[in-house]
Order: sequence, then C-alpha cells, then structure tokens
Amino acid sequence: MRRFLSLRDFDWTLLGFVMMLSIISVLEIYSATLHTKFHGFQRMQILWIVGGLVAMFIMSVIDYHKLLSAIYWIYGFCLVALVAVLAVGTRVNGGKRWIKLPGGVHFQPSEWVKLVLIVLVARYFTNLATREPTWKDIFKAIAFVAVPMVLVLKQPDLGTALTYSPVLLLGLFLGGIDWRKGGILVLVMLLAVGVVWKSGKVLKPYQKQRLTSFMNPDADPRGTGYQILQSKIAVGDGGVFGRGANQGTQTQGDFLPIPYTDFIFAAFSEEHGFVGAILVLLIYFLILMRLIQNAQTAADLPGSFLVMGVAAVLIFQIAVNVGMVLGLMPVTGIPLPLMSYGGSSVLFTFLALGMVMNVRMSRFVN
Repeated sequence: MRRFLSLRDFDWTLLGFVMMLSIISVLEIYSATLHTKFHGFQRMQILWIVGGLVAMFIMSVIDYHKLLSAIYWIYGFCLVALVAVLAVGTRVNGGKRWIKLPGGVHFQPSEWVKLVLIVLVARYFTNLATREPTWKDIFKAIAFVAVPMVLVLKQPDLGTALTYSPVLLLGLFLGGIDWRKGGILVLVMLLAVGVVWKSGKVLKPYQKQRLTSFMNPDADPRGTGYQILQSKIAVGDGGVFGRGANQGTQTQGDFLPIPYTDFIFAAFSEEHGFVGAILVLLIYFLILMRLIQNAQTAADLPGSFLVMGVAAVLIFQIAVNVGMVLGLMPVTGIPLPLMSYGGSSVLFTFLALGMVMNVRMSRFVN
C-alpha cells in the first residue's frame, strides 16, 4: 500500500535533460520561423511545455497501479474517440486527425493512444508473467494494438500509426515470447506487409511514394524527393560548427519544408553544425539511459514494463525522425520528441515521463 510520495525522490536529473531539449526546441523554432508566417510559434511551444510540466507533476503523483486497473475502460474510450475523429473530425491538409473542442482547441486522440497502449500492454503481459505466451495470447495482444492502428491509418496518419508498433514488439519481447514463435511471427508480418502493399486498400498511393522515395530522391527532385533532398542539403550545409542562429540558407530561405516540426533537426544541424547535432543526440542518449535505469530499479514488473514502453516509443521516434532527416528512412511525419513543435506531441511526452517519475518515486514509498 502506498503511503507517501515525496518530490525529493523525483528524477531531477532526467528533468534537467528534458528541459535542455525543451529550451533548444523553443530557440530553434524561433530561429526557423523568424522570417515566415509561422513566426511566434515559439510562444505557443512555451505554453505547451509549461502545460506539459504541470501534467508531468500531476501524473507523477497518481498511483500507476490505478491506471493499470482502469486501462481497459480508458482503451475503450480512446477507440470511441478515434471513431469520432473519422466521423466528425476537422480535416486539415487532406487528413482528419483532430476533434475541435470549445475555445478553438484541437484534440488529437491518436497521440494519447500511444500512452494508453503502453499501459495496456504493460498490464496484459505482466498478467502473463507466470507462463510463456501462447498463440492465443500473442494474437490478442496484436489485436489490442492493431485496432487503433487501423483507425489511425484511416485518418490517414501513417506516422502516428507506426509509433504503436514498438509498444507491441517490446511487450512480446519482455513478455518472454519463444524465439520460434517470434520467428514465425516475423515471417507472417512480412507476408502481411507484402499483401497490404500490393492490395492498395490500406496505404494511399502518396503514402507508398513517401515510403520509397528516400531510396532515390533524385528521381523526383521537385516532388516526392524534394523534402529529403532539401533536408540533406541543410544538414551538409551546417558543416562542423554550423552557419549560426538565423543564418541557415536552406532554413531561412524557405527551402527546407516545415523546419519547425518534422525537419527541426535538419534546421538545427544547419545552424549549429555537426557539433550541435551530436550534442542533441547525446542529450537524447542520456535521457534514454536514465529511463532504462529507472526501469531496472522499478519496484515491480508492471513498473518496469511501463518505463520500457515509454523508452521504446521515444527510441523509435528519435531513430525514425533523425533517419528521415539524413535520408536514411522514409518521410513518415513522425515528430522529434521534445523538439518538434506541436501540443499533442509535447503533452504526450511529458505525461509519459510523468508516469516514469511515478514509477521511480514508488520505489521510495514505505
């Protein structure tokens, strides 16, 4: 029974690294949008970060066991919200991803589903901890993740849908899936991907082009390859020490697409060079190492699952976004955690980290 939580046991070191990236984010958004119609977005980012900090501290004192107990109800609510998006959602740039709330606020349920799936998968596999998962258990876990993934793909939002997959893979791995079952599952998934790709019913033609254009962006430099080519030019233009704040020719010249969201790492690399990029990646590495340490020292198995689930999502997003910027991975619209502009993404990250703090602080409860 939990009796007392103290903010003295809060992971202030982790919070320090998080705030470093948040400050870098605000400064880079200011620089990247200085001469554009988006100038001023840095003020909104500050508000999202402040709101995220409040949400983090609130989440850190909510017993995560209560979340685990109520997760199936929360999961059901999220599915209803995703269906509502398809029915009455606001359409922006050809996609329905937001529900407009009173006051002009736009709510994006798909971002919150990541957090819900982390908790759901943690509860599901810890309940199976006494035995090896059967095929029935495995397919049930896949269904839990596949249903919201299909609903998000219908919006369509390929990037966010893909971020659900590391939660499932981590759950299967930590849940103790037999290597033979794992091998069979990989083969089945590869076949399924092939069928989905050929069918043309799940992925739109433009989504397929985005997924393959990174392999040869020069084939369509003004179309599907444009974003990757401009991103690679921006990164290379930064050299060792960068051109300096507000001095990037690709960023300030408006050649680099959406430099304050998906391609913020490219904008930062152009202005601060190889040294600046390595510094940012080092901070991410320290955050992830801190998360893994908290998972190893958690008071119970569900706590370890929760923290590792958060780490898995962050690792996936960082790897895909940075890989996309460098032309090593397809453009999928996955934001860079703690750096890309966006309220839903910022709030999700801070809430997830708040849950990590809760797991850490629970170790010290007597």
